[in-house]
Amino acid sequence: MTLSLLALGFLALVSLGYRLYGGFVARKLALDDRRATPAVELEDGRDFVPTPRFYLFGQHFSAIAAAGPIAGPILAAQNFGWLPCLLWIGLGVVFIGAVHDFATLVASVRHRGHSIADIAREHLGPRAGYALTLFLWIALIYVIVAFVDITAGTFVTGGEDLAGARGEFNRGGAVAAASTGYLVLALLLGLLRRFTRLPLALLTLLFVPAILAMSWLGTEISTLLLFSRETWALLILGYCFLASLSPVWLLLQPRGYLGGFVLYAALLLGVLGVFCGGYAIQQPAFKTWDLGTATGQLFPFLFVTIACGACSGFHGLVCSGTTSKQVAKESHTLSVGYGAMLAEGCVAFLALVTVMIFTNEELRGLSPGAVYGQGIGRFLELLLGEGQRAFAITFGAMVFSTFVFDTIDVCTRLGRYLLQEILGWRSTLGAVLATFVTVAVPGLFLSLGGSGGYLRFWSLFGASNQLLAALTFLSILVWLRTRGTSALFVWLPLAFLLPMTTWALLKIALASFAAAQGFDLQAVNGLAASLLLLLALVLLAASWQRLRSIPRPPVATSTADRALHEL
Repeated sequence: MTLSLLALGFLALVSLGYRLYGGFVARKLALDDRRATPAVELEDGRDFVPTPRFYLFGQHFSAIAAAGPIAGPILAAQNFGWLPCLLWIGLGVVFIGAVHDFATLVASVRHRGHSIADIAREHLGPRAGYALTLFLWIALIYVIVAFVDITAGTFVTGGEDLAGARGEFNRGGAVAAASTGYLVLALLLGLLRRFTRLPLALLTLLFVPAILAMSWLGTEISTLLLFSRETWALLILGYCFLASLSPVWLLLQPRGYLGGFVLYAALLLGVLGVFCGGYAIQQPAFKTWDLGTATGQLFPFLFVTIACGACSGFHGLVCSGTTSKQVAKESHTLSVGYGAMLAEGCVAFLALVTVMIFTNEELRGLSPGAVYGQGIGRFLELLLGEGQRAFAITFGAMVFSTFVFDTIDVCTRLGRYLLQEILGWRSTLGAVLATFVTVAVPGLFLSLGGSGGYLRFWSLFGASNQLLAALTFLSILVWLRTRGTSALFVWLPLAFLLPMTTWALLKIALASFAAAQGFDLQAVNGLAASLLLLLALVLLAASWQRLRSIPRPPVATSTADRALHEL
């Protein structure tokens, strides 16, 4: 089996999935452009802003496609082999992940842009709503912890591949400078979009090439921003604090839009590398069912190690927290919700390719970000030549950090929304305090975790993320049942995700308590896993009680009756 054949099969799967299964789910959800979306009905110029579909797709895509669909497949492939990863990414994204995102986005649009926690509160009762809100907030904390730590690491190190490339070159500093320049470009784009009448097409032609220029500039000033991993983690958390309090037009939308083009560029480079690079598969298709560790079994840990890329509960927060407030027409939800998730599946496939083309010796000691950066750098070298290796690999690593930036400030914003909902802090001061708490807790975790601490959080992040997706499916199921809509397309992924993720989270809790030495990081992880399981049980009980109370729809006895029932 060659990389080219694998890629063609994967592209065929996601294309057919969008046309056939995505269209089927869209008919079940009965999209109707005659309904006014929250962005139109509640437009305020800050959070509720009707946004063109292409612009929103890029912003949403870059928000959901963070380090998860890159680090997860790379870690899982190194543990279990590439074939189980490929099967889970391909089938999971079409039948579970994209359905989750699409249905959550539509549900939020139909509920005036409310979060999935608000939707659960409306249909399952206040107790279930608060339980889900707290679950969401804890899950977001682990997203921020894992991704900030990975990003801080890429700003400090970058492997040995460029050692001695030239006297004053520092790869970590180059990535940091390029990524900082990318954020400056996003701010400038936001200001120009807001205060000038320059057409978006012209701005795109100016700013997209500027991203490449920033990558080049990063290699030229690679010794300008040299800080420790701990300092970078604090600076990134400070950025999250400021970004989450800014209007969406200033940073979230333009950064997401530019990030979308970075993603597109990475995907195109992946296509170039797969079809024109002549790379052979160096990794075995299958390695083992069990690594011999407490959390090293393929079942259930493959399905939580690869979270984003196949399915991600975090995406439900983006769909119902920011994206639903920007949808101009209901019909846009298919391409933005279902389509963007399929595109993230392609990102995960590309990440899998970057590990498949390396030997075990070449992979030794490399973090997922370094593996991905070197893989993308190799693909870019096909265009630029080996003489531009420093620029190529810097660009590859900047792509990785760009994905992360596009997610962690969204996570912080969503965490702020959730805390404000729980505590009733509706004022500006409340927003500032909620944001501070949302960044302070990850800061404490990172100080306890030490260098490379994301590996201590990744399994819990993945398990909580996937269990969140299952709980989101539960809330959507209840909503659809109250509307009299048949929901087999929700039941099937729920039946897989719920037992698999609960099993993983239980094993993580037991393993963490067993490894704890007093009240340390392992004990905190064990307590967090136990609390998440308890909150999930509260939601399960509320959902079961609510589903039992919903009368079954009458049996349709005629063609017209059946058609009406399907609507």
